[in-house]
Amino acid sequence: MHSNTAIYYHPEAYSMTSPKLMGRNAAGESFLKGFFKYSTDAKLWAQVMDAKHLKNFEDTARAYGRDEEVKGFDSNNIEVLSQIGTLYYPGPDIAEQAFKRTLFGDEKWSICGITHTTSSARAMDAITSLITAPVQPWDAVICTSRAVKKNVEALLQAEVDYLKHRLGITKIVLPQLPVIPLGIHTKDFKYSAKYKKLSRKELGIDDNAIAVLYVGRLSFHAKANPFPMYKALQDSTEEIGKKVVLVECGWFANDYTKNAFKEASRELCPSVEVIRLDGREAKNRDLAWSCADIFCSFSDNIQETFGIVPIEAMAAGLPVVVSDWDGYKDTVRDGIDGFRVSTIMPNAGLGTDLAVRHALGTDTYDMYCGQNSSLVAVDTESAAEAFIKLFNSKELRMKMGKEGKKRAKEVYDWSVIIPQYEALWKNLHDMREKTLSSKSTKLQHPWPARIEPLSAFVAYPTYILNNATEIELTCEYEIALKKVGIYKNMTINNYVKVTMLADNEAISVFNRLKNGSKKAIEAVEDINEARKPYVFRSLVWLMKVGVIRIKN
Repeated sequence: MHSNTAIYYHPEAYSMTSPKLMGRNAAGESFLKGFFKYSTDAKLWAQVMDAKHLKNFEDTARAYGRDEEVKGFDSNNIEVLSQIGTLYYPGPDIAEQAFKRTLFGDEKWSICGITHTTSSARAMDAITSLITAPVQPWDAVICTSRAVKKNVEALLQAEVDYLKHRLGITKIVLPQLPVIPLGIHTKDFKYSAKYKKLSRKELGIDDNAIAVLYVGRLSFHAKANPFPMYKALQDSTEEIGKKVVLVECGWFANDYTKNAFKEASRELCPSVEVIRLDGREAKNRDLAWSCADIFCSFSDNIQETFGIVPIEAMAAGLPVVVSDWDGYKDTVRDGIDGFRVSTIMPNAGLGTDLAVRHALGTDTYDMYCGQNSSLVAVDTESAAEAFIKLFNSKELRMKMGKEGKKRAKEVYDWSVIIPQYEALWKNLHDMREKTLSSKSTKLQHPWPARIEPLSAFVAYPTYILNNATEIELTCEYEIALKKVGIYKNMTINNYVKVTMLADNEAISVFNRLKNGSKKAIEAVEDINEARKPYVFRSLVWLMKVGVIRIKN
């Protein structure tokens, strides 16, 4: 059986047009383009919340040349996933998806999520919830770097330790945690020599000047504090005596942040010309990538998990100078594609107060990130030395740029990454197939927080309708039918169609009762087996509108 994958699709998760643009939006948009370009699925599936979202999904597929059938479904018919095979969910919070699956059977399909930031309360809750959620070994949460996998494992272990202490648990079932990096479309970063020259001219960058580029959100507390970048650039500029231009291509959350960056650059790198471009505009991003000689990013923030921009820089043929931090450890080879500058933070246990303040809501998530960032130092002396080496040697810049470009294409292009996703999904499918003959015993209430209501509220009524309850019509057969026809169409009743019995079913019940009382189970004897439980419970609605009653 060939296993397809359905994409859990909401446009916001796969678009860079969001007013609050984040890394996950860029990653989602890039992934979807890669999926449409390189996936081998014979049919394209999407789980959507709105029919307009399915149209958007199909339009995007067609824009990237896919002509296969596009099919969609919503939460009301997710059981179709048992025919598809796998649901890809664009985040780590797959616990709810797993609980929904239990309503049909744990073994019915696989669920695959992915990490983005793992430092927010919501993300940490999502990850730790995997311990008690009904996830299975045929599920997965893709970790985008080795560093974030260790972080995920630390969160999971902390939850396990808590539950062992609290409840003495011994059995743990975990999803797979494969490391698969985010991808890029390397062809998007090819620029001709003529285009590069025109870009520098448009930005007013002299041919003899060295242009250093930063791309990404401009946030000193939640992305990368610019202090080490400004300081290292100033120190290296003073050392070599050449004109250096810093291009910051990104966006500010507000004027407060914008003014803070301006103040810092004036104070810390007065010898460096700073050009700022709005990175939300594609034209500006092209200008930035094509004008630069060197790329730098000194991420020092726990909200970062992978960091896509150094790979984009490598694809553009730029040598990179980055902090030795999280995903950058995997992507940039020190001394080959560029330089990784060492970072340091305090030893474990010294941040308890920060965790408490965040947990209690004393500090916002932004403040929590900023406070942690203040405890991460980037070696500015080493950064300056790296800049000096690259400033002084065009040959080294070209060599490292060439190596990085080759690595980006061979390791991080979506044409290489999507097959890794598909191999994972096939592996999950194969694992699940092997378990079909050994299903676990189904619980009466597989999703405890969504317990079946007639069980949950059994203590509320005076009586419970059961098979032996004796019931009878309150009026003649024809009158009962007429009343039901009227009552069913009243506004106060017709909103509950899911619990209403059909006209032919009402006729069947009344036929059984017209000659006298019957046990409730006998009243539905002529109903087909699939509908019998639903018509049985609808006997109570017939009591509600007064056409049948319990016989005293």
